[in-house]
Amino acid sequence: MISAGGTDIPMKSKTSPGDLAGSNSGLAASHNQAVILRTIRWHAPISRTELAARSGLSKQAVARITEKLIDDGLVVEARRRYGMRGQPAIELEINPEGCFAVGVGFGRDHLTIVAVDALGTVRDRIHREVRYMLPDEFFAEMKEALKTFRRHAIDESRLAGIGVAFPDWLGEIPFIGMPEAYKSWRSVDVRERFARITDQPILIDNDATAAAIGELTYGLGVEIRSFFYIFFGSGLGGGLVLDGACYHGTTGISGEIGWLPVTLPDAPAGERVQPLGQVVSLFILYDYLASHGIAVERPQDLLTLDARGKRLLTQWLRMAAGHIAEAAIDIGLLINPDAVLIGGRIPVTIIDELLGYVREALSRDLRPTPRIHRAVGSEDAAALGAATLPLAHALRLESADPAQLTRSPLRSDDTRSGNRVQRDQGRSR
Repeated sequence: MISAGGTDIPMKSKTSPGDLAGSNSGLAASHNQAVILRTIRWHAPISRTELAARSGLSKQAVARITEKLIDDGLVVEARRRYGMRGQPAIELEINPEGCFAVGVGFGRDHLTIVAVDALGTVRDRIHREVRYMLPDEFFAEMKEALKTFRRHAIDESRLAGIGVAFPDWLGEIPFIGMPEAYKSWRSVDVRERFARITDQPILIDNDATAAAIGELTYGLGVEIRSFFYIFFGSGLGGGLVLDGACYHGTTGISGEIGWLPVTLPDAPAGERVQPLGQVVSLFILYDYLASHGIAVERPQDLLTLDARGKRLLTQWLRMAAGHIAEAAIDIGLLINPDAVLIGGRIPVTIIDELLGYVREALSRDLRPTPRIHRAVGSEDAAALGAATLPLAHALRLESADPAQLTRSPLRSDDTRSGNRVQRDQGRSR
């Protein structure tokens, strides 16, 4: 927070529709600081004169705010710009060392923990491919990871917090091979357990939503401001971004594409309509390959299949593409976003193959269809998105959501969910 201090000189705004607008009111210091930080992040390297033009703030106000941000270590003077009239302009950038964040991507088949700097650059990464990790093991891994990061990856005095991307209803929804002990997650107070190992702020969001927030902040969100993110994990999830803001919905379950009904023409009567999450996901793919005698335990195994395995993979991808294309059309008709993005734990080369089949299916449909793209976020999309949550608060980004500081993973008896989870249906993630 910076003091308003002094009187700003009003000036005519020169902002374009895509620019951020500050206020020259003396009561708007906090807002103006956020505007300057966001503008620097979007347009760096940028001079103070350009900041004034883009924000609509006076040069005096910009000078005062940037001085405070430099003193706080969030912004640095990067270089002088030569070749123009007058004194060389000093360009400003976000200081990579200005703040750090830890992001946790946790699923039924893996744990990924990353340490990132203020630019979202990964400074360290810890990853484990493990099925159905139990609570005690998870928190032991977290404790050790934080110790490791403190030693060489982050300056803890500048740690903005720990973002956690968690599946909702963990331990409640039956998944293939889920052991009985995994139900213990139903009674775990995640925030209380984190409080035992750290006093850092904990920001929690759904894993698909976190992936969408990461894409909004550091991926295609730079160019595409409204999109639906289809997230491939052990299950299938979704995140919705509208006009540059992640939309959670009234009860926090917006984007639950795993519940979308799809038709299986070749299924027995009475079983032809199934939730999409029971038809398309990594675990469903693994199970399909296993039924043909091919064992796959992790996403990278899909890259080493023999010729027969590759043929079966292609067959499954074509099937999945038809259902995803239908879902994309439904999303396009209901929401009309700029694009539908596909990302998550599937290796990018396989996502690209899937996208080709999805586009083929869309080309055969006469209804309006949205653009389809592969998300920029890698297979660590949930963890990187989780790291974005505390960074967004520290850097005053549009995606900062105070509710993440109090949110916990949803449970079937959580009154915020509006109704109980139907445990006989395969939900996302």
